[in-house]
Amino acid sequence: MATLFVDKVDPQSGTSLEIGSSGDTITIPSGATITNNGTQTGFGGDNTPSFGATMSADQNNLSDGSFTLAAFDTEVWDTDSAYTNTSSYKFTVPSGEAGKYFITAHLMFRVDSSYQSKELRLYKNDNFLAENCHHLSTNEWRHNYSNNISITTVQNLSVGDYIQVYGKAVGNTWDMKAEGAYFSMHKLIGV
Repeated sequence: MATLFVDKVDPQSGTSLEIGSSGDTITIPSGATITNNGTQTGFGGDNTPSFGATMSADQNNLSDGSFTLAAFDTEVWDTDSAYTNTSSYKFTVPSGEAGKYFITAHLMFRVDSSYQSKELRLYKNDNFLAENCHHLSTNEWRHNYSNNISITTVQNLSVGDYIQVYGKAVGNTWDMKAEGAYFSMHKLIGV
């Protein structure tokens, strides 16, 4: 093996510089630093697709004991236009973006009188995926107070899979408050 000492390598005018051939391994030794002042392509990652959404209005007088689709109708960001916020309120995995996704959602409930449980569920392709629930043996959740519930999970999703958020309270009619409600997802890199 030979060592070449130079300060700069330039390709011929109008061409690209290629280092190594297919099947070769290019090694950057420990202690060396790579400085990129140009455009990065073909390596690394950026945790996309990614989106975040909130609710613009409360959903009031919801049925006791029935799961209700959370109307996350306001996009905060959506890197790949993969979130539908008009009526279905769902994130759909775009073509070529299958993988593990970090999912988080938060809802705030309020009722006019006491109730005994609150639940937040994630659905994948209209099927139960994961949930967080708080139950009491009697109707003791405080009325006229905000009662929050959140869920965070990592799920392996395929192209075309979609995720939606639902809430439910048991014991009385209830409201799903827009204040503090959010739903977000991003694809994980390196796993």
